[in-house]
Amino acid sequence: NMNKTLRCRSLVTDASMYQNVSTPINNFFFYKEEQLTFLSLLLLMIVVGNSAVLITMLMSKKRKTRMSFFITQLALADLLVGLISVLTDIAWKVTLSWKAGNIGCKVIRYFQVTVTYSSTYVLVALSIDRYDAITHPMNFCGSWKRARHLVESAWILSFSFAIPILYLYEERVVDGSVQCWIDMPEDWQWQLYMTLVSMTLFVLPALIISACYAVIVFTIWSKGKDMSSQDRKTGPERFHRCKDNEESDTRRVSSRGIIPKAKIKSIKMTFVIVFVFIFCWSPYIIFDLLQVYCYIPETQNNNAIATFIQSLAPLNSAANPIIYCFFSTHMCND
Repeated sequence: NMNKTLRCRSLVTDASMYQNVSTPINNFFFYKEEQLTFLSLLLLMIVVGNSAVLITMLMSKKRKTRMSFFITQLALADLLVGLISVLTDIAWKVTLSWKAGNIGCKVIRYFQVTVTYSSTYVLVALSIDRYDAITHPMNFCGSWKRARHLVESAWILSFSFAIPILYLYEERVVDGSVQCWIDMPEDWQWQLYMTLVSMTLFVLPALIISACYAVIVFTIWSKGKDMSSQDRKTGPERFHRCKDNEESDTRRVSSRGIIPKAKIKSIKMTFVIVFVFIFCWSPYIIFDLLQVYCYIPETQNNNAIATFIQSLAPLNSAANPIIYCFFSTHMCND
């Protein structure tokens, strides 16, 4: 049984989510200098990029929209990923051992996992809001209240899903040094843990987001088809827009079946954010699941691959501000 456990230990060794006490500590510090360089650059990108987004959004004198509200919340979550998760891992790799004590081990790891979940579930909330904006364009009463409730729910879920970390992580002596580590001696325990984390952190959010976008695409396609049919019957029709009253214009135009350009742009931006999220997280999740279920053996090459893959997940938090800038016309109105 011990041989099996050693054979199926986790190679993806980011301590905030996925390491196992059966993983030798030298694996966690594999390619240490390269990891430190990359993580330092990543931290700089996350902090500078998301701080710039937050400052821009908070200092803007333009009308606040639900989209700008969600971008602010997502930038805040991503900034916390950098300051709490990435920065702590850099400190750990520098010191080579855990210096914050057992309580610090539990609390810091808890908040690391919480902010990781928050970045994911705020994105889910944003996708649900875009679904609502397209499928119920005239339902403006209470839309801000729903938006706030979505973000509150995202944070509540994040804090809740991270609770097991308070029990699982302990300050332990691993390979002769003090570490903040998880002790899961049995294969099935590690497999269950990784399966639950994968479901709550990636699979469930991805399914919800995919369902939202399937409905959004169908709705836009249906309205476009209806308008094309109407144009053939009644001829071209022009709607005069008033720049000083964009929201009332959005309501009026949406009521006739047209999706405003600003709203379409916000949908495109959210879609790109979701694509980057899936691109960054899917290799991480898939590789580690394959490994804990004994489909990937531990070799030098696989250690190198794991080191690269574990760097992709926080890259998501660095990429989002770049996406905002690319799409920004006042951070995509509406």
